[in-house]
Formats: sequence, structure tokens, C-alpha cells
Amino acid sequence: MSPSPAVHAAPGRPFAAVDLGASSGRVMLGAVTDRGVSLREVHRFPNRPVRVGGTLHWDVLALYGGVLDGLRAAGSAVDGGPAGIGIDSWAVDYGLLDGTGTLLGNPVHYRDERTAGAAERVAAVLPPRELYAATGIQQLPFNTVYQLVAARGGPQLAAARRLLLIPDLMAYWLTGVAGTELTNASTTQLVDPRVRDWARPVADALGIDLGLFPPLRAPGDPAGELLPGVLAETGLAGPVPVTAVGSHDTASAVAAVPAADGRFAYIATGTWSLAGVELDAPVLTEESRRANFTNELGVDGTVRFLRNVMGLWLLQECLREWSVPDGPEGLAPLLAAAARAEPLRSVVDAGDPMFIAPGGMPDRIVGACRSTGQPTPRDRAEVVRCLLDSLALAHRAAVLDAQRLSGLEVKAVHIVGGGARNGLLCQLTADACGLPVVAGPAEAAALGNVLVQARAAGAVRGGLAELRALLRGGLTLRQHEPSGDRTAWERAAARVAAAGKD
Repeated sequence: MSPSPAVHAAPGRPFAAVDLGASSGRVMLGAVTDRGVSLREVHRFPNRPVRVGGTLHWDVLALYGGVLDGLRAAGSAVDGGPAGIGIDSWAVDYGLLDGTGTLLGNPVHYRDERTAGAAERVAAVLPPRELYAATGIQQLPFNTVYQLVAARGGPQLAAARRLLLIPDLMAYWLTGVAGTELTNASTTQLVDPRVRDWARPVADALGIDLGLFPPLRAPGDPAGELLPGVLAETGLAGPVPVTAVGSHDTASAVAAVPAADGRFAYIATGTWSLAGVELDAPVLTEESRRANFTNELGVDGTVRFLRNVMGLWLLQECLREWSVPDGPEGLAPLLAAAARAEPLRSVVDAGDPMFIAPGGMPDRIVGACRSTGQPTPRDRAEVVRCLLDSLALAHRAAVLDAQRLSGLEVKAVHIVGGGARNGLLCQLTADACGLPVVAGPAEAAALGNVLVQARAAGAVRGGLAELRALLRGGLTLRQHEPSGDRTAWERAAARVAAAGKD
């Protein structure tokens, strides 16, 4: 029997969720009642990386300006302003501050090439097997540990007295209080997931100064109150508390998976697809490392055991190359044409590092098909069908491997985030996995952000099961049942596996 919703306080002012993604940021207002959580967007702003001197940076001051504009809009939309603020964003990237708290330069984008060769330098000190056994994090070329090794010897790192991950940097500018939120810290490859604290032997071996990081804080911990100058700039009346939420957006998104029990897999879709299961303890086996699974920390002591695959970045980059708007008016005709295209005609490995960098994505997909002896896509619809079939195969592999490695048998797959709106991708994932796919909510990160804030403020109580039960009361979800020929997906998966061995 599902837990009952746990609202025990009269509904009050909504909470502001600042949700920063790789292509845009937005500020959402979330109102919590005994019927669920209602969301409305009050401000959206672009996130445009900038290349300067050959290095790709985040324009973090523009992002902060967008946050201030969003909080100003939230104040105008709600009598008395928001009851509180929480911030989530992408992982691994950071800003460096000097001893006065001044930013030393725009943070470097995780897709920048400066980390080339860093993994090999780390492996010379800590073999991958040892590093994984200590941290449980999937080896990706842009992990924070590799960024720090790549930055060693540079003037900014030498001058730095403080390192703040992106959501913590935003919170610091809003409140003047520095902290390191745990779910995001776990992605640095410098945290021991068994004790939920820094992996000091790893940092010592690599010469990384953990003193750069402010104290760890968990989702629900206070992160300060808006500074007087911020109140003046946004027009809000203080005090306005800022609460640490699952500041890695995937941690917030998984907290908002509307599952009725623990036997589910999730796929948090957006620029990336993060596919796996929720566990009580990490899986640190050599088999798990070889399968490229990661153990990121989640809300309420959970572990997000998942594989990180390329996600809708593939589609976003194709749309950008084609100058097609990434919205319903541009995407819907392409998806309709892709649905009519021949299924599984050509597939690629959606986790191949060759797809990480921006630029020329359609040509790279065509080239990958050609290099593996498959028919090449002949038009845009076939390119889209190829990449969506390939994503569904990557989802299938991750869900199957997560069950095998963790011992957890799942009954359904929940797709949350932007990909929940892509009905073709959801149906293909159901067909590939042979499991029902529950699509929604698309705004999972903002919903998880609001739920953690509301619980910290005393508006709701209970654990994740109770929060999810409350959430289900206000959602309209779509279910996709598996259909089609399972053996066709198995043959396509074998083609991808065989190509990877060449």
C-alpha cells in the first residue's frame, strides 16, 4: 500500500526553484498543497557558453543576472514573494575565488578540451580500479578531479582560496554563505559514497587540496538568507531563506520520480540521459566499474546507481546544425517523419566519446554508420530515427545492466525531464527495454527542488516515499507499453556491441 500524502501545514507562499541547465536557466514557483505540487515558470533565460582564447567557458555572470531577474519576477508574481529559494544545476564544473571572495575567472565548460590526457595522468598515480573502489564514480573525461589535475600549475588555481560548484557559487552570491552540497560533491570523484564524506586518501594521492571546498551540507540544510543587496536588487522583502536541495539537477529529478515502490528504473533525460536505479548503498565492484556505472549520492541517504549516456544532446546538436527551433513547432514534424522511417536501419553507440564535443553532429552520426558498415541516413528524418533508436538501445543497456549489477529487479521505467515530452523516444525505450515506460514529469528537477524546500520549511513531512505519493496526486502521467519485435532490438544491440569491439 502506498504511503499517504504528508502535508501537515496550511498551504502558504510558493517556493522558488532555480533550475540551471546546459542550454537555459529558469526560475519556477512551486506551490505545495495536499493535492500535490503545482509549478509555473516565471522567468527563463539562455545559457550560452563562450569560447575565449581557445577555451570554452560558462558565462556565469549572465547566469547570475538571469537568476536575479527570475527572483525579481517571482516577487512580482507572488504577494510577499517566495517562501524560500533552492538552486540546482548541472554537475562537475566550478568557480574559483580568491581570498576576498572574488571570482578569478569564468568557469571552464566541461566540454572544453583542457582535460585531454588528464585521466591518464590520474591513472598513473591511482589506477582506475583503485579510484573506483574509493569513489564509485564513472570515469568521464570531464569529472572535476580531471579538471583540477588539468588546471594544476595555472595561475587561477594557484591563487584560489575557495572552490564552489556552480549551484553553490550562485547560493554564495545570494547569501554570502559558502557550502558544498553533497549530491553535487559526489560527482567530483572526490567523495567516498560509503561514508558520504570526502575521500581524503584520493585527494592526498593526487595533490588536491580539499581545503578549497567549504563544508559539506546535505539536501534540506540551510544555506543562508538573501543578502541586503540582493533583496534591494530583486525587490524582495527579507528574510528569504535559501535551502540546500539536491543541487545536482539529477538528484532533484530522481527525488521527483513518481514511483509507487522501489522496484523502478529511472531515466532522467535532457542534454544527458542518466539511466539507472535507486539504491541504499553503493555498488563498488570491479564488474560495475567495467560496465561504466556511477554511484552518485541522492536525497535522503540514497545512491543513484546509473550510467551516464549522451542523451538529447545528439538531437539538440542536429537541430542547431539544421537551424531548426528546439521547440514543438520545429521538432514535431521531424519526429512525425522519424516515426515513419524504417526502424533500426542504422544505430550508433550513444555513449561514444566522439559525440561529446559540439559541432557537426549530423555528419558524425552519418560517419559512425558508414564506419560500421551500416546504411547511412539519407535525410533528416532518418538521422533523427537513427539517433532515437540508438538512445533507446543505450537506455535498454543501462536498465539491464543496472538490474544485473545491483540485484534489483524492476517493474517499470520512469522517464523524467525533457525527454518525457518526446513520445517517440518514450515508446522506443519501452519497446527496447520490454518494460512499461511511465513518462513524466518533464519538470522533475524543479519539483524535487521544491519538495525538499517544502519539507525543510515544515510544509510537508516524511521520506521520499511520502513525498512521491504527494507528488503523484497532482500529476498527469503517460504510460507506454512495450510493443514490436523484441528480437529486432536484441539484434540491434548486438550490432552496437560488435562495433565497439572493432
